[in-house]
Formats: sequence, structure tokens, C-alpha cells
Amino acid sequence: MHFPPNFVWGVATSAFQIEGASAEDGKGPSIWDTFCRQPGVIADGSNGDIGCDHYHRWEADLDMIAGLGVDAYRFSVSWPRVRPTGSGDWNEAGLAFYERLVDGLLARGIQPYLTLNHWDLPDALQAGGGWANRDTVARFVEYALGLHARLGDRVVSIATHNEPWVMAHLGHDAGVFAPGIKNRRTAIQVSHHLLLSHGLALQALRAAGSKARLGIVLNLSPMHAATDSAADRAKMTLEDGQLLRWYLDPLFKASYPQDVLEQLGDDAPTVEAGDMAHIATAMDFMGVNYYSRSVVSAGEPWDVNSSGREITDMGWEVYPEGLTELLVRLHRDYPVPPLFVTENGGAFKDELVDGRVHDEGRTRYIAEHIEAVAEAMRQGVNMGGYMVWSLMDNFEWASGYEKRFGIVHVDYASQQRTLKDSARWYQHFLQQQKQQGG
Repeated sequence: MHFPPNFVWGVATSAFQIEGASAEDGKGPSIWDTFCRQPGVIADGSNGDIGCDHYHRWEADLDMIAGLGVDAYRFSVSWPRVRPTGSGDWNEAGLAFYERLVDGLLARGIQPYLTLNHWDLPDALQAGGGWANRDTVARFVEYALGLHARLGDRVVSIATHNEPWVMAHLGHDAGVFAPGIKNRRTAIQVSHHLLLSHGLALQALRAAGSKARLGIVLNLSPMHAATDSAADRAKMTLEDGQLLRWYLDPLFKASYPQDVLEQLGDDAPTVEAGDMAHIATAMDFMGVNYYSRSVVSAGEPWDVNSSGREITDMGWEVYPEGLTELLVRLHRDYPVPPLFVTENGGAFKDELVDGRVHDEGRTRYIAEHIEAVAEAMRQGVNMGGYMVWSLMDNFEWASGYEKRFGIVHVDYASQQRTLKDSARWYQHFLQQQKQQGG
């Protein structure tokens, strides 16, 4: 495999999953801090109070990132760390932390890729309705501008939201993620406000003179029907509409898909005049987070074990050709800007033995998905980069610390970091790319 010299290779994390220091230096609580306190919602009863202690260990972590040989580091800012209540006073200590982080990346020759919202909404805003309240849209634009004022001259890329479907559906419909609400109408309104805040933030950042590439990150999967039955194909079309077209159509066509609106009925979102045009504000890039395909059945749920494929510790099928299929479809069906794979990786049951982690499954997973990106490029897709999820093991949301996605092993008791075989493979692969001029 050979990639062009300007192709960006990176690793990714998010603030709540790694930083810890949940109540230090003026940080306010996020909806995830509050959600973790609810009995039974986190598989191992844990929380993000310490995480990977990255807040205190960031310098050594940046050295570790630099040692991998990557071009870029995708990270998120904790909104309640820099503006504890989501409005009002800013927290200088929190802003200073991210300035040190960005400056530390640049000093090591690593491009900072900033994500504004990776799910950790300030809890004070949730008390006022959170993303279901249109006022939060305005607060998010203020937040984007405040960070731009401090970091905008140094970051290469700014993504508004990470996976709005997760925030809307898992957080407000299924209720298994923060803030734990179970109401479809609320979830749909949340999805609209997230998209609206994205478009308005892009406009505000450009008006403020932002030189960073601006975009959004979506979690996407190709949809396959479990059988060729009419019922399965109809269910597949609907789920494709809910996961993919519900976000892609507004962003690129300034409209919601009609079939999904009809299915929603009275749960369809309240949309004000001009909203859709704002949402469709042109982007400089779009991030794609891909882990597996979705197989849809109108009857009994499809048995992932029937595929004959390797299954990750999350119970997800390893299906790399789905990434090629997805990227080609985006290129074919929408006027997309350059695409970045902003998350891709697998959770596996790792064991640290004699100072090594032999994670053959993860190494194979990453290699096969990089090849899937190369195949998409051969089919004409404009790809800007690829980022492994995740740099290191961390707090995996409702799974707690039970699932390990990292290419770096973390011993949570000692906070010792150990490069897994997958990290060593990635390091070697990147060395080869540079030797080949890619």
C-alpha cells in the first residue's frame, strides 16, 4: 500500500475518556460525570474521575504519540473544563491546559485536530433542557468562538460534533448513554439542534477568520438486509434513513429524508425558517467513524456469529470491505468534501504478559481497514487521512473500563502505558510510508 505524501496519519482520543481530573482546577461537571453516578448504567460501576490521568500525564503522552510517528492527534476539549456551566465565566486554568496541549503537539511536529463536542455537555446546560433546548445552540456557538480565540491560530482542523447520532439516539431515545433520557421526540429534536449548532458554528468561525479546516464527524455504517425478503429490505431502508440519510441529507441537500419524516409523524423535529440552509453550510472536510457494517432484520435480530467472521470484544463483526463500500457511496451520492476516517479500531481481550501485548486481532483489523481506505481511493474517493481509535485504552462509556480499544495498553492501577504489538505495527507501517514518500 502506498499513500500520497499529503495523506494524514493519526491517532484519536476524547477528553472524558482519558483526562480524569474531573473536578480539578475549576472544571464543572458534565452530563457524563452525572450519568456515571446513576446505579447500574456503567457495566463495571466505574466513572471517568481518573480515566487515564491524561490531565496530569499529557507531556509523557505526547512524547508517546510522537514516538509512533503519526502526523496528527485528534482530541476533544471538555466543554465544562473551559466553561464550567456552559455559559458565563470561562475557566482560565482549563483554557491554559489546552493551550499547553496544542503547543506541546506543535513542538513535537504533530498537527492538532480539535473536536469541540465529544458528548460531555456541561451539566448546568442539561439542567435547562440540554440539547433539546434551542438555547444550547447559541451556547455552543459561543463555546466554539471562545476556543477559537485561544486555539484557532494553532489547530489544523476543528470538528464541531463527534457522532451526533450517538448523542441523540443513545442519549435521548435508548437512554443508555448520558443524559439517559428515553423519548423519541426529544431525541429527534436534539438531532436537529446538534446539526443546526454545527452549521451556525461553522459560519461564526469563518466570520471570525478561522484558518482551520472545519467539519463534522459522523458514525456511519453500510446497511445490509439479513435476507432478500421484502420486510428485511424495507427495514434496511428505514434504518439507513435513520443512521445515514438523516444526517447526510441535511448537511449536503438542506433537507431531511422524506421517508423518515413520514415514519416519525408527530415526532418530527420543530424546524424554524432558515435552519436547513444553516445546516448545509459548506464544510472543508467530513470525518467518518467506522467500526462495522449493520445487518438489518425485520424479525429476530441477526446473529453476528452466523457471519463466520472474526467478532470483536464489543460483539461487532470485522468487516473491512464495508468501509470501502461506505466511502464509495458517500463519494457517489453526496457532494462531500475530502473525507477523513477519524475513528477506526477494535476492542479485543488483551493480556499484558512479560511487558508485551500480542494483539494480533487488532493489528490485523487496522491493516485490513487501511487497505479498505486504499481501495476506496483507487475507486476515486478523495481521502484526506486515517486515524486509529484509540491511542490508548480508556473509559469506554457505558462499558466502563471493561473494553480495550487502545493500541497502547493502560494499567489503570499504576497508569503505566505499554505499546501493544498493534502500535508497533502502526509505527513500522508509518516509517515505511515516509520512506516511500507517502
